[in-house]
Amino acid sequence: MVRPPGAPMSTPLVRRLTGSLFAAALAVGLAACGSPAPTAATTGAATATASSQGATVSGTAVSLSAPTGSVAVTPVTPALSITGPGGEAVTLPAKPQRIVCLTGLCDDVLVELGLAPVGTSTPGLLALPEFMGANSTTVTTIPGSFGSEDVESIAALKPDLVVGLAGAHDQMRSAVEQFAPLWLLDVKDWHSSVDYLRAFATLTDRPDQQVAAEQSFDTKLAAARAASAAGLKNTTALTMYISGGGQGVNTQDDLLGGLMGEVFTYPWPNKGGGWDTAQAYSFEEILAVDPQIVFIQSFTDGPDGPTGSQQFANNPVWQQVSAVKNGKVVEVDTDLWTAGRGPRSLGLVLDQAVAAAS
Repeated sequence: MVRPPGAPMSTPLVRRLTGSLFAAALAVGLAACGSPAPTAATTGAATATASSQGATVSGTAVSLSAPTGSVAVTPVTPALSITGPGGEAVTLPAKPQRIVCLTGLCDDVLVELGLAPVGTSTPGLLALPEFMGANSTTVTTIPGSFGSEDVESIAALKPDLVVGLAGAHDQMRSAVEQFAPLWLLDVKDWHSSVDYLRAFATLTDRPDQQVAAEQSFDTKLAAARAASAAGLKNTTALTMYISGGGQGVNTQDDLLGGLMGEVFTYPWPNKGGGWDTAQAYSFEEILAVDPQIVFIQSFTDGPDGPTGSQQFANNPVWQQVSAVKNGKVVEVDTDLWTAGRGPRSLGLVLDQAVAAAS
């Protein structure tokens, strides 16, 4: 649903699905509104069992807890059976060598572990210089829209494991599991993002790389928190996404919104009521809070399409917002801020957010 032409400016800002990245933003951003519970992805062996203490891996309880400010990180113990952070069970017959990523979180953690997927639905993320750069062309791009990727193209890559997003790829399970297990990730915050890094490292036998990646993210988070304590916590921030005629706010329960709350004052609660209202804020509601800095993820129809800032240029209410008046509206890279969702992406987002606000 989008704002009808001529509707009053008090009409809530809502979203429409336009393109894979925007659909991914919606799927992840509204996970707290009730995504289906993930089910087991298994093949050829008994499924690992859930544990309130962490993942149960080959009979040994392995903590998948995220860092809390210390750079002391415990390496995972490699295993072929895990229960992931979202409660999803995964058992594989052998260490996966050919992984297809249908969510950028998968691409992110594989790169962090020194690996690369054989197929991806987020090639723009891998093409970033902080990820694979020019080498990303060696990874096959999976055609189709987010949540409806082409199953035949996935099967042609002969994957050992296919990784998607809970609430977005559930309907693909029966088709995909004809040839490979499907692991649906259920990321809720940066803690679970790091937990998934540990889970992937467990399955792929990459404890050394996992430790280095965790330490890197932990260092970036600590630096951002230090900047927050030094004064940035007094800055009110807003992160939003825009596509065509629809918009939405990354609320506090959203992965990105929660991350911003680590650094800034971030007073944007989920409004409840489903996808068309949960993250919908009117221009007047935004002005009432009056953020001092705004980060915009603009999903344009092409490189020459108008950004969110340009679309709002003639909006009289928007022009009264302090961030707009003071030149603190920042157009960010949607591949990084929306698609990544893993520790490498989130660390870079923290760096960029702090730099823009300082």
